[in-house]
Amino acid sequence: MKIFRIILLSLVMSIPVFAEEPTEEYHGSTFLHIWDEVQSDPYELPQIKVNYLSLFERFQNKILANAKRTIADENDLMEETVKLAHPNGICLAGTWQMTEDSPYTGYFKNGSEALFIGRASTALNATKRGKNRAMALAGKLFPTLNPTRLVKTANFFVVDDLGGTKAENWTGVEMTNEPKVSPTVEVLKHLWYTIKLALTFKKADSNPGIRQVYNIAELGENEPEQAITPQWIMIKAAPGQNIDVEDFRDELRVENQGGEIILEVHAGSKKDSSGKIHVQRLGSIKITESVVSKTCDKRLHFNHPRWRSDLRHE
Repeated sequence: MKIFRIILLSLVMSIPVFAEEPTEEYHGSTFLHIWDEVQSDPYELPQIKVNYLSLFERFQNKILANAKRTIADENDLMEETVKLAHPNGICLAGTWQMTEDSPYTGYFKNGSEALFIGRASTALNATKRGKNRAMALAGKLFPTLNPTRLVKTANFFVVDDLGGTKAENWTGVEMTNEPKVSPTVEVLKHLWYTIKLALTFKKADSNPGIRQVYNIAELGENEPEQAITPQWIMIKAAPGQNIDVEDFRDELRVENQGGEIILEVHAGSKKDSSGKIHVQRLGSIKITESVVSKTCDKRLHFNHPRWRSDLRHE
């Protein structure tokens, strides 16, 4: 297992970087439009399968095209396509509310509120309890409480362990923007698929192992170059929300959680002597709506901010 991890990381770190420039200017979206689209085509829990052959179509490398688009395209909706790393998800809507003082700027500041759309998912094919599941959340902040106001969004991405764990609940894990990569049986079972994903993400961005959150720290700032950004963000459900269901998407249906789900937002820029990330609680995300839909799985888009080395941290 240790050898596999070393080989995989070595492969990832040896690939040169390139990414496409945006093809058109992004003018923003309204929360109402995006959420209406997400809710427009609900369906029962699909089991979308991915494998090595999923990465290619007519001799074209689909995952490379998707990875480059994810970085270059800032739009909130895209043409219908299968998400090759996280194909099965559930979409969540609510509000982002920061309630604690911290050194961070933008929408990490105490008092910041935004409308929120997220997509909870698992990596590869496993969605049900008992399998190795890599729990993930992609989040989209609309910096307004007016659902009809046109705004440019800021996105984040967190995962608990890219190799997956046997955790029984999505609401029972801690997800960060620099997740662990355990060489589990699920990864080994999809070895070539996993290696191809790793190599491709490295081609599209210089450090795919961490997804920076400077876009949130710069949001609303008059001088974004002075923004103070946490190195790490950690999202976890507030205690007491685990329920006994097989599929994580049923777990995150708001109607199964008494009408709302509370996700805690933590952030930090330091590690302790053991290498554990030191974070503080900044606030929460209050989820009041949820849906499993085709648009959620195949059209909702979360732009990955490019890696930057000039950020100011705490």
